[in-house]
Amino acid sequence: MFGRLFKRLVPQGERRSSGTGYTAAVMAARENYITGSGGVAELTATVQGCVSLWESAFALADVEGTNLLDRRTMALIARAAALRGEAVLLIGPGGLVPFADWDIATRDGIPRAYRGTVNEAGGGRPVTALAAEVLHLRIGSEPLTPWAGTAPLRRASLSASLLSEVETALRDVYRDAPLGSLIVPLPEGSADDMEAMRNAFRGRRGSSLVIEGVAQATAAGMNPNLGKSPDQLSPDLSRSMTAESLTAARSAVAMAFGVLPGLLNPAATGPVVREAQRHLAGWVLQPLAELLAEEATAKLGGRVLIDVGRPLQAFDAGGRARALATLIDAMGRAKELGLSPDQVQQALVAVNWGGGDANA
Repeated sequence: MFGRLFKRLVPQGERRSSGTGYTAAVMAARENYITGSGGVAELTATVQGCVSLWESAFALADVEGTNLLDRRTMALIARAAALRGEAVLLIGPGGLVPFADWDIATRDGIPRAYRGTVNEAGGGRPVTALAAEVLHLRIGSEPLTPWAGTAPLRRASLSASLLSEVETALRDVYRDAPLGSLIVPLPEGSADDMEAMRNAFRGRRGSSLVIEGVAQATAAGMNPNLGKSPDQLSPDLSRSMTAESLTAARSAVAMAFGVLPGLLNPAATGPVVREAQRHLAGWVLQPLAELLAEEATAKLGGRVLIDVGRPLQAFDAGGRARALATLIDAMGRAKELGLSPDQVQQALVAVNWGGGDANA
């Protein structure tokens, strides 16, 4: 009784659920149920190919400063970031443990505490941890919710929906359409003979193979010499611009993941593939690796370095060799001329190779 009276006297703070918890997931599922199917573009080979590139690149990355970010964990982080936009892992004594779902308490937009679920073989278990005990990588954060990440497909939902609709339509056509079926004109006969002829054809698709008599095929003209060419029942997809729409949707989704569309071209050559790898490693994956390294440095207590470019060989090996030869020749020439290290540094700054060049 005294406890109930004390609760009445002490004002209780209002509690609200954040936008990344279980309630939000249920509401999103209910929304998809009401508005129709959506968000299934991740089931396509294009999206899974891009996600595999992220996953493999992070698995190959060079990690220095910690043993917690092993290759399996790096691949898991990359896949979670690609499909969900963020990855949350509990720093435990045995390593990093991923959260299946979580709720966040923030102060000034900065996470302070986490309440999540760790999946086990026999079911999940709840875990509550402070922000210093959790490694949280998030990409594509909005100013309204800086504590949450956004997946590339969610940022490009229109292109993802187009890709999903086109591939779903093609699947339905190849599943239901009478591909390869013909209307074959034959001489008139009895109903039993016509049925036996229909059953004699093999490979019918949904009983869509129709056999007409000559009278029907020639518009009841009863001329056996007319109308003997078979009529094709396969749909003409070229008029629907299916190939163009599918190519455009694939290219747009690939660009959302930072993959150059030229990499998806069947006629892509070696230079195109190398440039696509450099673009993916330099402009997409290495910045994500820097974000992860910064988060790990703050949470793990030591400086962590992550390099994606060297393992992927995402650079021009020939150009680097020529640049190295030029640098060695320049250093030898500077030594012959008796230039001091300060003078060499000034020369490097002049060509934007040295620090402090104030290059905007």
